[in-house]
This record gives sequence, C-alpha cells and structure tokens, in this order.
Amino acid sequence: MPLPQLEINKVVVHPLVLLSVVDHFNRIRNQKRVVGVLLGAWRKGVLDVSNSFAVPFDEDDKDSTVWFLDHDYLESMYGMFKKVNAREKIVGWYHTGPKLHQNDIGINEVIRQYCPSSVLVIIDAKPKELGLPSEAYIAVEEVHDDGTPTSRTFEHVPSEMGAEEAEEVGVEHLLRDIKDTSVGSLSQRITGQLLGLKGFFSQMQHVQSYLEQVAAGKLPINHTIIYQLQDIFNLLPDVNLREFVRSFVVTTNDQMLVIYLASLIRSVIALHNLISNKVQNRDLERQEGKPEAKDKKEKGQGDKDKSEKDKDDKDKTDKAGGKETPSKEDKKSATGKKK
Repeated sequence: MPLPQLEINKVVVHPLVLLSVVDHFNRIRNQKRVVGVLLGAWRKGVLDVSNSFAVPFDEDDKDSTVWFLDHDYLESMYGMFKKVNAREKIVGWYHTGPKLHQNDIGINEVIRQYCPSSVLVIIDAKPKELGLPSEAYIAVEEVHDDGTPTSRTFEHVPSEMGAEEAEEVGVEHLLRDIKDTSVGSLSQRITGQLLGLKGFFSQMQHVQSYLEQVAAGKLPINHTIIYQLQDIFNLLPDVNLREFVRSFVVTTNDQMLVIYLASLIRSVIALHNLISNKVQNRDLERQEGKPEAKDKKEKGQGDKDKSEKDKDDKDKTDKAGGKETPSKEDKKSATGKKK
C-alpha cells in the first residue's frame, strides 16, 4: 500500500547507502550513471534513508526520452527486503549524476507508483572536491504566469549525513588506515571554512548564470525566485559605508596583531628550546668526561705504585745476595784512589 503524500524538510543519508551506491557504480563500468531504489522511513518531516538496492537501468545517450527500468526486478527485490526489515519502505531513488538529467522527471513518475513522496538523491561516485557527495530533490508542480499548463520540476531539499552507532563504528574502522593523525582541529576548521566558501562561490555562479539566461530570454521569469534573490541582495552589507570599512580594518588589524604576537612567541619558545638543548648536551658531555679522567688518574697512580714496589723488591734482592748498591760518594772515593 503506497504511503500518503508527506512534507519533507530534510533528507538524512546513511553511510551504508553511499557504500552501496559506490559499489554499484564500480561494478558497472559501461554506463555513465547507475540507478537504484532508496529505502527508509519518515520521522517528523525528516526522511531517513537507511538502505538501498540497485535496479537494472539503461538509456540512450543520443535520445534522453529512451530509457529502460526493470519493474519486475524492482518489485522482486523490494519483496525480499521487506521480509528482512518491514519498517523500511520505498522512499525514492538515486542515480550517480553527477547532475540532473532531462529524463529524471519521467523516471521519478515511475517511482511515484510505489511512493507518492518520491525523493531523488544524486550521489557523485567520483567527487572532484571535498564535501558532501549527495544532493536531494523532490518533484513539485510549477505554475507558469503565461497561463500554460503546470509542469513538474525538481526542488532542492537540504540533506546531510547521519549514522547509527553500529554504522559509526564501521566507518571508523574503514577510515582508520587512511586517517591523517597529523591534521588537527584547526586544520579541519579551516578546511570546513574553505569548503563553505567554495560552495558559496559555486552557488553564486549558478545565480549569475540563471539571471543571464533570464535576461537573454532563454528561461521564463519566475517571480518567486526573483523575489528570493532580491531578499538575499538586500541582506548584503554596504561595503562602501564608512563605518563598515572602519570596523573591517579594525578587526583585520586585531587579527594581524594576534598572528604577529603568536609568531613572536613561537620564535622565543624555539630559541629557548635551542638553548636548553645546548646546555643539556654540554652537561652530558661533562658527565661523560669525568669518569674517563678519574679512570686515567687511578691508572697512573697504580702504575706509579707498581714501579715503586718493583724497585723495593729489587733492592731487597740485592741485599739478600750480599751486594749493596754503591752510593755516589763511594763511587767518587774509589775513583780518587785509582788515580
């Protein structure tokens, strides 16, 4: 029994879904993108996408209106998944984009037969930049101002990554070998800010492209979008205002002063460590030199005592043989008698 139409404020994608999609994409090399079905549940306006399975899909590269989706396989796989976990319902579908295609509306109408509030999640299997590799969309009716019939189009829905405790443990085991332990919290925070600026720049490029196409007459005027852009532009600060320039310069100077003081402190600490290391090495050299000098002194004293002992032993031996060593005076007197 299909679920009723529900309002979706946010989509939470689990790591298991990302791993399944990447595995599906790597197994099928001859296609530009792959398609599958998402399983999950609604929780107070939040769509929790906890599982997925692949579906055979093919399309013509030249004609986007020609495509094939295996309904029988979809129903068979969903029946088996339902036996394992009856709480997981069909909540939408995915493809590996990396952007929207012209036939996505037609595919979404097929999935709506199983889920009226079908959600499309585009998962980039080969992201070129760091960041969230998924984007969520829902199909809405677009009303035209010229009186033409309404048409269905996709509206972006906020999405994020979420995991249960068991999934978090598994992800930690997978990332243990590739995690860079040298990266600290400051580097991670700067990386996050850089990614945010890149995302903001990309969105501004989309806005610029949209306005240029509307001005050139390639796209119809959507007053809702124009009003929202006007509200965004009204929130921008006046960079030419004197007070704003002064406050910006003061804040920048304060930050540069903090950076300068931090550099000086690091230099002083490095110099202190160098001096401490030199003093420590000198003390170690002195401690190693004292035992060597003591050993040499003891060795010299031992040799001196040994030579004196040998001399005493020799004198004792001469006396025992009846011979006495003549002194210098005896030698002189003996020499005078001979003369």
